[in-house]
Amino acid sequence: MTITINWSQRIGNQRDWVWRGWQTRYSYFRNNFVGNTPLILVHGFGASIEHWRFNLPVLSQHQTVYALDLLGFGASRKASVDYSINLWVEQLHDFWQTFIAQPVVLVGNSIGSLVCLTAAATYPEMVTGLVMLSLPDVSLRQAAIPRPLQPIVTGIENLVASPWLINTIFKFVRQPTTIRRWAGVAYCAQNAIDDELVAILSNPAYDEGAAQTFYRLFQRIRRPQFAPAVTEILPRLNIPILLVWGRQDRMIPFALAANIAPLNQNLNLIALEQVGHCPHDECPEQFNQILLDWLSHHFPVVQEDIK
Repeated sequence: MTITINWSQRIGNQRDWVWRGWQTRYSYFRNNFVGNTPLILVHGFGASIEHWRFNLPVLSQHQTVYALDLLGFGASRKASVDYSINLWVEQLHDFWQTFIAQPVVLVGNSIGSLVCLTAAATYPEMVTGLVMLSLPDVSLRQAAIPRPLQPIVTGIENLVASPWLINTIFKFVRQPTTIRRWAGVAYCAQNAIDDELVAILSNPAYDEGAAQTFYRLFQRIRRPQFAPAVTEILPRLNIPILLVWGRQDRMIPFALAANIAPLNQNLNLIALEQVGHCPHDECPEQFNQILLDWLSHHFPVVQEDIK
């Protein structure tokens, strides 16, 4: 894919929004199609609005589309708070209540999909459809560690999570060369890993407070309170659900989809071949078409402007 326009010009109208005293960022494309169901796009861990740069312009030709940087990521404030899925759910709900206030389709990647899922279960009046690209279940982490090894693993994590060591690790992790290697694990499509992607992923790590945020996230994500269990909330939803998963996902293995898909009869699982953890960015044309076809089936619009 050859794109010459800088990513900042492909992600819509960018605005700052002060949420609970913290500066956050969102972007939008609006249109006036009849029956238009707005979309809100929520990025994954370590990403931002820019990660949707190949999707926002295409989707906005059919729907009104919003995207936001979760607190602690992208151009949003690197705040000193106890991060959790529920915190981001409250940010997402308050954003929806402030700027949209009509049922929307939530679209999330990775941890963003868990935010969207939890928001749909917590605020059913807000969500009329749900799209998830890879779905982590943080609650499975502890269960996956054999009981005799759990104290050992916890001890090692506590050592690694010491503030001075985390700060040293963070200075290494945020380097563009390290980011490129990490992307090489997350992405199956290696040709999608270019200088633009590396800049998008690495630039926010140099913001004020980024190292402290990294430390707080590392601490919180290891706790059971960080996120609800997917097995508990997914069966409660009675809305159309699309789950897209790359078969070569090495961050959240595709094998987990076999356990997740049967949890809700409204869920449609689509597996993508030779695709990793970020389908929307690795194969945007394919993902955009899958999403638009699903939207047209469940949320049709009239392709003419309202007079």
